[in-house]
Amino acid sequence: LSPWRRLAQGSLFRNSTRVTMSDSSSGSIDLRSSEAEIRQRVSDILAEAKRQGASSAEVVASEDLGLGVTVRMGELENVEFNQDRGFGITVYYGLRKGSASTSDSSPGAIAETVEAARNIARFTEEDPCSGLADAELMPTELPELDLYHQWQLSPDDAEKLALECEAAGLAHDERITNSDGTQVSTQQSCRVYGNSHGFIGSFVGTRHSMSCVLIGEDASGMQRDYWYTLARNPGDLEAPEAVGVEAARRTVSRLSPRKIVTGRFPVLFAPQMASGLIGHLLGAISGGALYRKASFLLDSLGERVMSPHITLRERPHMPGWIGSASFDGEGVATHDKAFINHGVVENYVLGSYSARKLDMQTTGNAGGVFNLEIAGTTSGVDTMLRDMGEGLLVTELMGQGVNTVTGDYSRGAAGFWVEAGEIAYPVDEVTIASNLREVLKDIQCIGDDVDARGNIRAPSILVGSMTVASQ
Repeated sequence: LSPWRRLAQGSLFRNSTRVTMSDSSSGSIDLRSSEAEIRQRVSDILAEAKRQGASSAEVVASEDLGLGVTVRMGELENVEFNQDRGFGITVYYGLRKGSASTSDSSPGAIAETVEAARNIARFTEEDPCSGLADAELMPTELPELDLYHQWQLSPDDAEKLALECEAAGLAHDERITNSDGTQVSTQQSCRVYGNSHGFIGSFVGTRHSMSCVLIGEDASGMQRDYWYTLARNPGDLEAPEAVGVEAARRTVSRLSPRKIVTGRFPVLFAPQMASGLIGHLLGAISGGALYRKASFLLDSLGERVMSPHITLRERPHMPGWIGSASFDGEGVATHDKAFINHGVVENYVLGSYSARKLDMQTTGNAGGVFNLEIAGTTSGVDTMLRDMGEGLLVTELMGQGVNTVTGDYSRGAAGFWVEAGEIAYPVDEVTIASNLREVLKDIQCIGDDVDARGNIRAPSILVGSMTVASQ
């Protein structure tokens, strides 16, 4: 089957065989052993802030440890180890706030950093909306979220996997002529948040990934595309050969793009592009944009802003998911909630500061959303293509042509032209345009091909009509 036909018949988010973990690795450092120590450091910092007269304080501490190996055209290109630790300290003196940070957790350095934050607070204006989140909103218990799965991966192991991945991609099609690099990465992180309410919460998590970027060429020129796999558990990664082949397939499918006519057509956003579309909506109902009056969805609580079959629900406590968290960036307990319920805005995305500015209460979303799911009228990708008849499948977006104040949307795009319900040929140098208010209300259906690699777990999204212009 041709690449386009295979794309039409299959899911735009491909599941593949799983990677085999190495038994001969040397990555023996376990950040779980640091968690208790970092928690104690946070407690010490809070005590120091109190000693220096702060009326309240909060501390965000982090430690990151990882390995990344990059190969290109069959040769090792880069090996990178990283290990970083930092403490962000915020002190409040009444309604005045000051912040400072340090990577040195010695008593002397901590005292100096707290003093620096105190001196900053002296020169800030009083802000009645500043301060810690309310004490009663802190979690009393932290659920087990299954976020930590160490990968005993040595640099040699990582290089071997990367080479296998790239080799599979290069061998897939003779039109694959070059590589822009293949990377294997394993990362651990420990996060601790504490405040003078007496709350100290922490978690340790892992993220592992493999990515491949390839370049293809034919008589019409060169094209570039990629694929990657990401998971907390290395056993959930796609096999290296599958990642390389998918990167090659996507690259080859983009060769020999054609021009198209200008007009209004249905537009199908592939999952990776659909998450960005939903991200624009979340930005418009986020507290910062709302209290600054920089959103096209001002005063939209209770208003229908999407197709009535669409619900956007946050599920922060799902074990092992990428965006899981038991508390937000201010220590507020997270919980399941709908931001959009059958098309209607049910909750804004609020931290405590923006909530106070809006005379509301935080939704436990300081720092963003956690595991956003999209529910609605669902179809398979092949059915969505048939329903389109003629239109554009978008697999890449370029540019920043989104006006969050008015909702005007105009971006460069590339993808595939659909004719008679099937993918016909690749296109690039296309512009798609509309207003986000119209786009969100014109979502016809969503796919069954959810991309679970991000905090927004997006499927394909079919929009009934947008302006499509060939450049």
